[in-house]
Amino acid sequence: MKVKTNFLTKLLGFTLAEVLITLGIIGVVAALTLPALIANHNKRVVETRLEKFYSAINQAITRAEVDYGPREFWFEDNTDLTLKKAWVDKYIVPYMNVTKTDFLNSVGGSYYTLYFSDGSAVSIVSSNGRDWYFFPGDPESCFSYAKSEYAKYYMGRCAFAFYYNPVRKADGSYYQYNFEPYMSGWDKTESSLKNHSTYGCNETSTWPAYCTRWIQYNGWKIPNDYPFRVK
Repeated sequence: MKVKTNFLTKLLGFTLAEVLITLGIIGVVAALTLPALIANHNKRVVETRLEKFYSAINQAITRAEVDYGPREFWFEDNTDLTLKKAWVDKYIVPYMNVTKTDFLNSVGGSYYTLYFSDGSAVSIVSSNGRDWYFFPGDPESCFSYAKSEYAKYYMGRCAFAFYYNPVRKADGSYYQYNFEPYMSGWDKTESSLKNHSTYGCNETSTWPAYCTRWIQYNGWKIPNDYPFRVK
């Protein structure tokens, strides 16, 4: 019995060298596959949270209309930070699942920010009451990428531009009746979303705000040729 046991141990056992080689192979495979898995996971999170936020904030505005009447009469395009906070606290916060509010400071100024239970957040920009940035993840970490250049290093990566301006034009139409991805000046082509020199979702544009609209245009899915790694 002892001879048989020793034989099986030798037959089934592994030497230290063999174990180390196996672990090395596993490590190499993990190093090659994990970045792609993480990137794909981040894409799914961004897609899901973008679509969820878009639906939730438009529902919130519709619910606010029940209490305050048509949106065009209570919308305010404030430049004063205190007035913007008061407007958001009255017309937006009560109708969304907001876990906290705070002021977020970045190169572009101070942003009044709403945080949601899924880990995402949205900020109203410091300069007006029309432009908003949505963050699928932590906005503090996102803004830390832009220490010296406004928007270039985070727009379309971890911050996504939206626009809301339900004010009538002279012809009776609205500038932006619903809360929508930023698309001011868009010519309705996918090429413009990708290649516009100022707003296009590409590495050379100065303010790639069309990235949000491009994702929406693609059914809330990040296109295969999307130029940035999302966070």
